[in-house]
Amino acid sequence: MLEVLNILEDEMELREETRSLEQARKVLKNDNYSSKAGELAESQTDISGRTEEVVFKISELPNGSSEFAKELQLLVAVKNVMDEAATILESPDTGAPAIAAETEAIELLMQAKRQNPKGGGGGGGSSPGGGGTGTTTESAIALVGRGDDREATIDEREVEQSTGLSGRQIPEEFKPGLDRYFNRLEGASGAGD
Repeated sequence: MLEVLNILEDEMELREETRSLEQARKVLKNDNYSSKAGELAESQTDISGRTEEVVFKISELPNGSSEFAKELQLLVAVKNVMDEAATILESPDTGAPAIAAETEAIELLMQAKRQNPKGGGGGGGSSPGGGGTGTTTESAIALVGRGDDREATIDEREVEQSTGLSGRQIPEEFKPGLDRYFNRLEGASGAGD
């Protein structure tokens, strides 16, 4: 599961890079923007390949397919969402659909990490494979917000929308991506029930 955490961290960094490129989109020339979006698509494809490798390694374990069926199902869903994100980035698009797909991959990775909180991690003594002394969400949550963009510049920009004072409103441009995200999430959780 260490590789799943590494994949999670890399996916979170990729999402931040996607957001940064989207913010810089207006000031970049089309060719430069397309080139940078292509680089992000390549990174997404690489992370997807690593996820597929984890699925393969888990499947190759003795009884891996049966003991880790839910984790495998989630990781396959993660790979599919990552492939979709790579296609979106390659189009090139770093807007809401790409960010929503990357966010969905992150959420699914966090679910996969949480699946077996008491699961064994080896060990010996009187409780072999005991593990699970902490909460599984701590390590994934600790990764949220990590990042170091040394090349970042702060530019004054026009604000396109602001938050209101009454209740929570989801901006219209995020609704299609969120709808797709929740529909897929319901489909993934409904398939294993």
